Parts: sequence; structure tokens; C-alpha cells
Amino acid sequence: MKFDNQKGFTLIELVIIIVVLGILASVAIPKYKSIVAESREASCRGSLGGLRSGVSIYYANLAVTTGTADWPEMDSLTTIGVVMEQALPSNPYQTNAPDSIVTGVTKGTIVGTRGGWAYLASSGEIWANTNSVGENSW
Repeated sequence: MKFDNQKGFTLIELVIIIVVLGILASVAIPKYKSIVAESREASCRGSLGGLRSGVSIYYANLAVTTGTADWPEMDSLTTIGVVMEQALPSNPYQTNAPDSIVTGVTKGTIVGTRGGWAYLASSGEIWANTNSVGENSW
């Protein structure tokens, strides 16, 4: 029996393909991790934008309807339909306590490991209750 008509890859060709795939993977994996970090930061910025907008609208609406402007209390933030029309968004850095809010802290101070959001009712400031780089710098 003669096998002159066989088709396929040689061992050298297969090794070269594996090496090329390894090089591509070593370039792609760090880029993927960078994209994941950027998406978390963008998600955090978007959530904070919505929260801050809701707090500001509440403040302005109260000023127009009652003549006295005041920032919402923490209970108003977590009650659907008072400040926010939907439930509080999750903090993308720590989702173990997505609807938790801590109060009475200074900006930049992280309280515990609960995650969630930090809110200062005296000034209406709200920020991510986490120490991940990037999300609290704006």
C-alpha cells in the first residue's frame, strides 16, 4: 500500500501555528484586562451621573415647589419614585451590596468593604464607596 496522496500539516507547520497563537494571546489578554477596567470606570461614571442628576433635580424641584431648597435625605435615595424612578444602580467595583448607601463621611473616605455608594446629605455629594483608582477623581 502506497500513501503518496496524503494531505495534511507537517509537525513543523503545527508548531509554528501554536507559537503564533501564543504570541497573539500574550498581546490580547492584557488588552482585554485594560478594556474590562475601562468599562467598569465608564459604568461607574454613568451610574454616578444618573445618581447626581437625580439628586440635583430633587433639589431644584423642591426649590421651585416649596420655595426652600434642600438636599434629599438618605431614605429618599433608596425609596423608588422619590429621587430615582428606578432602584439604585450597582457599584460596578463592588456588587456585594448594590443598593447600600453610607452617609456622614467625607469625600474620598471609604467606609468598610460593603461597596455601594457614599452620600453627604449636607451638600448633595454622592460618590462610589470604593478605593479603586479612577472612579472618584471627578
